[in-house]
Amino acid sequence: MSKPRFAMLTVLVAVALSDVNVVSGQTYPTRPLRIVTAGAGGGNDFSARLVAQGLDASLGQPVIVENRDGAGGAIAADLVAKAQPDGYTLLLYGSNFYTLPLLRKLPYDVLRDFAPITAVGSTPNVLVVNSSSAVMSVKDLIALAKAKPGELNSSAGGAGGSNHLAAELFKSMAGVNFLVVNYKSAGLALNAIIGGQAHMMFSTASAAAPHVKSGRLRALGVTTAQPSLLAPGMPTVAASGLPGYEAISVYGAFAPAKTPAAIVNRLNQEIVRFLNREDVKEKLLSVGIETIASSPQQLSTIMKAEMTRLGKVIKDTGIRDAE
Repeated sequence: MSKPRFAMLTVLVAVALSDVNVVSGQTYPTRPLRIVTAGAGGGNDFSARLVAQGLDASLGQPVIVENRDGAGGAIAADLVAKAQPDGYTLLLYGSNFYTLPLLRKLPYDVLRDFAPITAVGSTPNVLVVNSSSAVMSVKDLIALAKAKPGELNSSAGGAGGSNHLAAELFKSMAGVNFLVVNYKSAGLALNAIIGGQAHMMFSTASAAAPHVKSGRLRALGVTTAQPSLLAPGMPTVAASGLPGYEAISVYGAFAPAKTPAAIVNRLNQEIVRFLNREDVKEKLLSVGIETIASSPQQLSTIMKAEMTRLGKVIKDTGIRDAE
């Protein structure tokens, strides 16, 4: 074999082996990664920065968190959907990522254009009433709502948000009718229930906790399927009068679609290993997030199930988001 042909063959073999290594994840990563999210200072941002710390340490490359606010998280998601599927641009976002497409048209498809990596954690709601209310349980609330159809109201922090959807799901499953009043923020909605302008609210557990502790609010149940570490000793709504009820916000990590499976699996292994550390679980709990840590397939199943369940509620009620 001539030297030029041998040299060319050597180059081709080297390139082929390089491609195999990249696909298998053996050489990944070789440069900094970025995790795109939105909502500086909130649960998305906190989760993204915590996961970034873990990946930075385990992958040996800097991991930068990039906040792209606006459009309910759609700007951040669209950026990742259009990124190169090479494992260097990731998305970390809550349930709004996959409920937003149920509320309005978006330039991407959450099931087609993204590769799930892992569920990171979940945030439950707590069903609360003002402490002066005669309602003492979920059963009491359902009975009152049936006795006074359309007369009760639930405060919420914006159309299509987690506490709005939790209320609408409750109405649908309990077969009751009450008005959901949307405020400009969850904080204003919580003030409404504290001030007695609303009869109930599905508040995040962390936001409601100090007011329940002070006696200004009464908690009727947590919206997880099983008792939650974020609401110690509190019964679930499902066990307290509405079997099968569950309404939680799930944070997940995603890569662009067509990212090599070996890279997705490597990211899954590193993130899950990090999330299962007790100190990391405690950090997430401190901001109202209970660790999940799942396989890519499990996150995909969660998304599809929630989109089906909430999609029906959204369609039946005609909800549209505030954007």
